[in-house]
Amino acid sequence: MFFTSRKKSELPSTEDSLTGRQDVMPVPKTHFVSGNTLQAPFPDGIETVVFGLGCFWGAERKFWDLDGVYATAVGYAAGHTPNPTYEEVCSGMTGHNEVVLVAYCPEQISFAALLKVFWDSHNPTQGMRQGNDSGTQYRSGIYIARDEHIKLAEKSREAFSSVLSEAGYGSITTEIIAMPPFYYAEGYHQQYLAKNPNGYCGLGGTNVSCPEIAVV
Repeated sequence: MFFTSRKKSELPSTEDSLTGRQDVMPVPKTHFVSGNTLQAPFPDGIETVVFGLGCFWGAERKFWDLDGVYATAVGYAAGHTPNPTYEEVCSGMTGHNEVVLVAYCPEQISFAALLKVFWDSHNPTQGMRQGNDSGTQYRSGIYIARDEHIKLAEKSREAFSSVLSEAGYGSITTEIIAMPPFYYAEGYHQQYLAKNPNGYCGLGGTNVSCPEIAVV
């Protein structure tokens, strides 16, 4: 995903970030692929997690066809600017990451299974970059709604770090934090690669598989 704004490699402070706005981003009511509801409230039993793994077009595609995933949506999170625009996020002056919201049924697909897809789908050792996409909005991150899932995510990071190190990769830079506010991206970004199958996707993994994480 290319842009002409100055790329940033350091996160801005709250004081230096853009002020944003109160108005929320209008988005389609339903998911382009599944036809399910794109925004909360989701049906009873549906849980959510937010992942950042590079360009959100490709990141979303990794999850929307998984059995047990009710819906996905792309947006912005883990920054300071309320209701940012894509151009503002690309400026590096919001602190936000490009992310995908995954709404899923834990009785059909586990959080651990989603973590494996996350780790296997990108290179989490690149800091403020993913492949050719450079900037703070391309950092690796897991943003979690349930406290007990934070420990599981940290356990999976440790396990994957070991096998990546054996394969010659550096340290994992993925941030793992409680879920911050999620701001939906513009409607044309939602399920972009389903609408534009030949669209740009800079997402790439390491060819190293994350070990299965036992849930206890």
